[in-house]
Amino acid sequence: MGKTAFIMLLRKSLQTKTGTDICRLWRIHQALYCFDYDLEESKEIKDMLLECFISVKYIKKEEGRRFLSSLFIWNVNFIKMIHETIKNQLQGLQKSLMVYIAEIYFRAWKKASGKILETIENSCIQDFMHHGIHLPRRSPVHSRVREVLSYFHHQKKVRQGVEEMLYRLYKPILWRGLKARNSVVRSNAALLFIEAFPIRDPNFNAIEMDSEIQKQFEELYSLLEDPYPMVRSTGILGVCKITSKYWEMMPPTILIDLLKKVTGELAFDTSSADVRCSVFKANPLSPTIGYFETNPGHCISSSVIIQCLPIILDNKLSHPLLEQLLPALKYSLHDNSEKVRVAFVDLLLKVKAVRAAKFWKICPMEHILARLESDSRPVSRRLVNLIFNSFLPVNQPEEVWCERCVTLVQMNHAAARKFYQYAHEHTACTNIAKLIHVIRHCLNACIRKAVLECHESHEEREKENVLDKTLSVNDVASMAGLLEIIVILWKSIHRSMENNKEARVYTINKFASVLPEYLKVFKDDRCKIPLFMLMSFMPASTVPAFSCGVISTLRNQEEEAADKRYCTLLDCLCSWGQVGHILELICDWLPEEQPQSKSNSASKRKVKIHDTRPVKPELALVYIEYLLTHPKNRQCLLSAPQKKLNHLLKALEMSKADLESILQLPGGKPHNFSEAMALRAFSLHCRLSVHLQHQFCSQGKVYLSILEDTGFWLENKVLSFIQDQEEEYLKLHKVVYQQIIQTYLMVCKDVVMVGLGDYKFQIQLLQWSLGIMQTVKGFFYVSLLLGILKEVTGSSLKQTPDSGEEVATLFDMVQKVFQKMLECMAWSFRKQPEEGLRLLYSVQSPLHEFIMTVQSWHMDTPVHRGMLSTVIAASVVEISHQLRKISNIEELTLPEGLSDLPPFSRCLIGIIMKSPDVIRSFLDELKVCVTSDDIEGIVCLSAVTRIILVINKGKQKSSKMKDVAATVHRKLKTFMEITLEEDSTESIAYYKLDIISQEEQHTFASTVVHLNAKFLYESSSRTLGALLNS
Repeated sequence: MGKTAFIMLLRKSLQTKTGTDICRLWRIHQALYCFDYDLEESKEIKDMLLECFISVKYIKKEEGRRFLSSLFIWNVNFIKMIHETIKNQLQGLQKSLMVYIAEIYFRAWKKASGKILETIENSCIQDFMHHGIHLPRRSPVHSRVREVLSYFHHQKKVRQGVEEMLYRLYKPILWRGLKARNSVVRSNAALLFIEAFPIRDPNFNAIEMDSEIQKQFEELYSLLEDPYPMVRSTGILGVCKITSKYWEMMPPTILIDLLKKVTGELAFDTSSADVRCSVFKANPLSPTIGYFETNPGHCISSSVIIQCLPIILDNKLSHPLLEQLLPALKYSLHDNSEKVRVAFVDLLLKVKAVRAAKFWKICPMEHILARLESDSRPVSRRLVNLIFNSFLPVNQPEEVWCERCVTLVQMNHAAARKFYQYAHEHTACTNIAKLIHVIRHCLNACIRKAVLECHESHEEREKENVLDKTLSVNDVASMAGLLEIIVILWKSIHRSMENNKEARVYTINKFASVLPEYLKVFKDDRCKIPLFMLMSFMPASTVPAFSCGVISTLRNQEEEAADKRYCTLLDCLCSWGQVGHILELICDWLPEEQPQSKSNSASKRKVKIHDTRPVKPELALVYIEYLLTHPKNRQCLLSAPQKKLNHLLKALEMSKADLESILQLPGGKPHNFSEAMALRAFSLHCRLSVHLQHQFCSQGKVYLSILEDTGFWLENKVLSFIQDQEEEYLKLHKVVYQQIIQTYLMVCKDVVMVGLGDYKFQIQLLQWSLGIMQTVKGFFYVSLLLGILKEVTGSSLKQTPDSGEEVATLFDMVQKVFQKMLECMAWSFRKQPEEGLRLLYSVQSPLHEFIMTVQSWHMDTPVHRGMLSTVIAASVVEISHQLRKISNIEELTLPEGLSDLPPFSRCLIGIIMKSPDVIRSFLDELKVCVTSDDIEGIVCLSAVTRIILVINKGKQKSSKMKDVAATVHRKLKTFMEITLEEDSTESIAYYKLDIISQEEQHTFASTVVHLNAKFLYESSSRTLGALLNS
């Protein structure tokens, strides 16, 4: 009866979603022992019981875990089956379930005895220990195994016998792991050693215990001196964790020595930023140690970042010693690694939080402000948090806020700007608004003081407060700094002010009443910019005297010394909705297309008004560029009437005629713009046409067609001019035509990137790119063309083509441009090695981005295969060319690494080797090229062998390597009996890459035949054979 009920409940519990049957099954779990494990009829029960171990229902439920732990006692052989089942499922289980898995093992171990206990310890727990040490760090199972072991480490504090068991099971493997040659094994062993510390047998006598603990302290020292950075980082974590936990029990000499080693040496480890970072905070990339909460059944996930020195700070007994040691670390704030600086500031925040010491005694305020001035956002935000209460003490009177603000401005002007940029993140918006008005009061007081200063008696001056003694309107730097702080604070709470009408009106009215006086008193240019920006925050009607004179001020600017600081006035006009006035002024200054001549009678009747005011086209271009560069102003400009914008675009287009005259006439003077102005106007014309296309895209491709017309103008006027002129003449105009081409390509790249260019535009753009490469000497455009190829291949997924032919044509053009580009680069390396090397360094990043884009979005397509075959061709031809040039067989050596390849191949293969996916695709294409006889001959196949050898020596390994090597090996064997005549005709089908001339090919081929053909074959065969047998 019991056996039948057991089977029924077991089967039902696996089929239903509720846990009721699991509870019932636990109540009759003793019935399992009625089954004979060795009988055939028990096979079905075994399968169902093993299925329970992969059921989340059983694992999560208390009765389920009790039942699962009881199954270990059924039979010794069943324990091994259970363990293998659990291990196979670890990768798929959530990390949160690991504590339950560990609990199952622990309960089974606690209840077991005899042979069963021995099996659980040796086959299960020790097996987990072995995997915890030897599994690769990136294995998803590794962290789960660590969670299981962490449970046992914690239980040694509360359960008798656990400590002795851990000591006995770790002894054969842990100490050996700490001395292993493999650095990852040492690092894994170090993590377990630190978490389980101290590993000891409680039955030891005092002498044995001291000896064992001393041995483990020596292991700690060894970890800190390990040659591998990850092991040293783990050692730092161990020292901090152990010293914090056992501070009172550790000998003072060892304690001080360990901490001096960490703070005095490893904090300045020049070989690894990760090690330096680990002193202050554990490297996020390295694993962390699981800590347990007060509930012994649960542990914190290992993804939690464990701090190192801050761990020690949690122990108050450490504060006196750390107060002496930490000042030596102050220069870590200036570390060249951002993550080290971030970790150090986090340490200072911890010191401040636990009140271990004054943070400014560890790192002086001058250092903190210097970093705040120039550092990145992650560091700056933390620094603001660190010093916030020092310079904006919200719990003190508002006068103190102002005093601290003035002090900060005078200590470091740039740091003050950065501080108040992030201040709103640490206090309420009302406090920021109060500070704005406090600073306003301070400025008003300074102005009153200046007015009354000559009338005050000496006794009255003695009653001045602190600010009166330190601040004056004559201190221009401080005045400008305070005005800038007001602007920064106002911007930071702009949205909140918009939602609080009462506060906004109050602030505007207060500043409207004082800004005219500010303009009279603060006449220095450093003060005018923030004053103009304050005006832009307010309606024009609140500052009528100022708003009426803005256009006049802009008009009267001197063209030669175009003061960009006055461009801030453009912000005012845009925020007041007066962009039309700016457009009118700009169009008045820019040249207009000459109207067609009319009859004399009509011209006589027309009234002409002569404007005596000078035109300032250069200043007009400055204003246009400022409007287009700033997003808010650009939106205001594009919201102007379309007719006015078209007129502006037409005026800028006049720059083309000037550029033509500059190029075609020796010493010729342009009609409208100077050379620099014409280039600037051309750039603005291209950019404005793109913005107008985006703004008025609903009207079709009107403005995109204007950009296309510019492309045809480039082709018909500029490129044809370059093609027809002699080289000496071109040198005179090199800057002009290069900048025209760069500007146009850059704008077109952005057009494709934002999705405004359709397939036809992209195809036409690639055709122009081919024309540029065929016409223009020099390679200033290569990086831009690679960027265009990347955007074209990436944007093709976002558009719906009119037909499949468009897509095929586009990708065919991509392959042609890429192939031609590699030909140009190869030619550069051959003819001008120094320029070729500079070109190489400049294109590595865009070339990598293009290859990765094609790999990610177009894998196994014609464009993907074409791109890879082109890279293969370029590399094989260059390496073959190098092999053919060798006249002495002793010079034929195999490459030890990537650096031994020729420069161009080194660049291409180096990019391929950065990604495992690209390597796999590259090897597949290489195999196809060799199999299809696109690559043939001993020399070319030897070049392929060198490529395979270099890739195999890289960090990224591929399972396809031996398959490709076998294919090349078979091909080499077919040339064993090759004759000298046949050898002279060996080739690579990729001579479409015009890298070396046919005459050079013939010369080098005839040389290599007699000298190294046989040696190349033997060397390559030997290399491939060794690779296949490895």
